[in-house]
Amino acid sequence: MADRRLQVFHAVAKHGSFTRAAEHLFMTQPAVTFQIKQLEEHFDTRLLDRGHGKISLTPAGELVLAYAERILGLSEELESRVSELTDELAGTLNIGTSTTIAAYWLPHLLEGFKRRYPRVVPRVVVGNSQLTEDRVAARDLDIGLIEIVSDQNSIERRSAARDELMVICSTDHPLARFERLTAADLVGHPFINRDTGNAIRQLAEEFFAAAGIQMSEIPLCAELGSLATVKHLAAEGMGFAIASRAAIQRDVREGRLMGIPLEPRMFTPLEVIIPRDKFRSRLITTFADFACEEFARMAQEVDKAD
Repeated sequence: MADRRLQVFHAVAKHGSFTRAAEHLFMTQPAVTFQIKQLEEHFDTRLLDRGHGKISLTPAGELVLAYAERILGLSEELESRVSELTDELAGTLNIGTSTTIAAYWLPHLLEGFKRRYPRVVPRVVVGNSQLTEDRVAARDLDIGLIEIVSDQNSIERRSAARDELMVICSTDHPLARFERLTAADLVGHPFINRDTGNAIRQLAEEFFAAAGIQMSEIPLCAELGSLATVKHLAAEGMGFAIASRAAIQRDVREGRLMGIPLEPRMFTPLEVIIPRDKFRSRLITTFADFACEEFARMAQEVDKAD
């Protein structure tokens, strides 16, 4: 409903980059540039200063940004209120999710929600938990599904369930013979770690630290943001990794990987997060409630399957 030019200008001002704004809006960079040019021609003044690879707002740009935020907020609220009067949920829902949740939990979650609310269009961005948390806090996303406990004041969090962490390795790896693995058992074996900001990386480092083991004592095989690549390297015998039980269940069942519990046991939380001060539409609230219920239900199914 709101002027598309204002939406694009708001994104560029917020991200400080035409490229990042284009990625956020699912547009091409030339299309973003065209919308900004149209808006500047409409006001007959320059709104952005572009120089030395940086973008800054002119005084006119500051004024337009202040009004754009109010207009876009009211437009979103209007769309939501009218939709609620029809008693049928509809519209776009911007969701951020960690890579592990995207790999296992999200497909079932979206399938169930789409069957119940077919007019809702989920728009999903996959990244690590820290990146997703930051984007929800910045109000770039309506809702986030992450594996870390958020302590940001600008975020409302709901603890939905938890998933056990396990060591994964090939079936002929020396670690495969263990029924449980302590931090000391893992010393000397090449480790396939996750990328910075990944919740499982953080928990793995805490696991070793609690046992008095420095990460320098664990030979590093690779640092990866892709769960699929982590599992592939582990299955090929390149090293061990730590992953959530739900994400490896099928691989273990089909004999591609071994999954061994940690000692002491460790769990990753499944958290649903929402911007605290963002207008809360019925769509956002309904999806958050549904996600919490489904996470809890699926976690029980994972427990029963073992």
